[in-house]
Amino acid sequence: MIYSPKNYDHLLGTPGFSDQLLKNHFTLYQGYVSNTNKLADALREMAEGGKIGTPEYTELKRRLGWEFNGMRLHELYFGNMNSGGAASDHDSALHKKIVADFGSYEAWEKDFKGTGTMRGIGWTILYYDPGAERLFNVWVNEHDLGHLAGCKILLVLDVFEHAYMIDYGLKRVDYIEAFFKAVDWDEAGRRFTGSY
Repeated sequence: MIYSPKNYDHLLGTPGFSDQLLKNHFTLYQGYVSNTNKLADALREMAEGGKIGTPEYTELKRRLGWEFNGMRLHELYFGNMNSGGAASDHDSALHKKIVADFGSYEAWEKDFKGTGTMRGIGWTILYYDPGAERLFNVWVNEHDLGHLAGCKILLVLDVFEHAYMIDYGLKRVDYIEAFFKAVDWDEAGRRFTGSY
C-alpha cells in the first residue's frame, strides 16, 4: 500500500453538514485511496511481467488518473474545511490577491459560487498560476480532466451529488452557502504562500 486514507473525523459536527453525509463522503474517499493502491500495485506487477502496451495495461494506466485525482481532490476538499469556519482574513496575502485579481472579495465569491452552480458534476477549484501570478476559478468536470497544468490548487469545492444530496437534495446553492461557512481560509492561505 502506497497511500493511507487520512482521518477527517474532526469535521463531524460541522454546521450545515450532517454526520451521515460526511461519513458517507469519507467512505467514498477511502474507496479512491484503496483503488489508487490497487491500480498502482497492478500496474507494477504488469510492468514487471512484461505486459506494458497490452490493452489491459493501457486501460489501468488511464484509470489511475481518475482514482488518484479522486483521492487527492477529496483530501484537498476536506483539508480546506473546518468545523468552525472563519471569514477570510483581510490582511492575508491570499485575500489581497483575490481583491487584486477580481476587484473585490465579493466579486470573487460570486464567481466561485457561480462556477459551483453550473450544470453538471465535478469540482470548483481556485487555482493560482505562478507563471502569470494570476488566480482562476475553474470548473473541473471529471477528476482527471480540465486541470490547469502547473497551477497550485488553493480551494476545492466538491460539486458531485454525493457531497450534498443527503442534506440538500437538489439545492446545490444552499450546500455551497454551508461550504463557505466551513472554509478554512488559513489552509487556503498556506497553499497560496507555499507553506503547507
